[in-house]
Amino acid sequence: MRVVQPQGTRGSLKWLQIAIERGGAMLCPDAFPSIRWVSPLKGDDYAEYRDAAFLDVIGQGHLKEALGSFWPKRGPQWDALGLAGDRAVLVEAKAHLDEFFSPPTQASEKSLSMIGTALSGTAARLQARTGTDWTKVFFQYANRIAHLDFLRQHRVDAHLLFVSFIGDEDMGGPTSRDEWRAAFRTADYALGLRRRHALSPYIHHVWPDVSKLA
Repeated sequence: MRVVQPQGTRGSLKWLQIAIERGGAMLCPDAFPSIRWVSPLKGDDYAEYRDAAFLDVIGQGHLKEALGSFWPKRGPQWDALGLAGDRAVLVEAKAHLDEFFSPPTQASEKSLSMIGTALSGTAARLQARTGTDWTKVFFQYANRIAHLDFLRQHRVDAHLLFVSFIGDEDMGGPTSRDEWRAAFRTADYALGLRRRHALSPYIHHVWPDVSKLA
């Protein structure tokens, strides 16, 4: 699904669009190859992509059937997508903490069964602490990790990039990367994830200061 977006006027939508229009250098993690951004682009109506459409954008359209068996429709809508050589970069962007503390999934019973299977499979591969239901806590964070796992299970050199903006006074966002780091540590603990797990090398963080984009 291709989801057209307005030109952002506040929050992560605004800052991410601006950062990418300026070349996206400040979104690139340290020691990471230069990223060619393929979404959101001004010439593409700032569109964001989800489900099978996001696979086409990153050149993995052959996995559409597999994705359909892994996750129901209306899966994650990626804030940005990029390519760094053979690497596919999936982006989740935030400008304030309330966005990060997502509610449990509201999926139907049929979809919930598929989602639960996908999340429990990822949790098992990451040797997460048992007893945590990923459909109920930090669901958005959990499903992004699960999609990273899906792609890597299918031999795609996929990477998940969390863009956590700092200094967004309009949104009352964090003023330091330490605030964001604490939030991610909380989420990892709630999901039963170890500090280092099998997907850790493929999960990256950047903390752009919005004052450099204003």
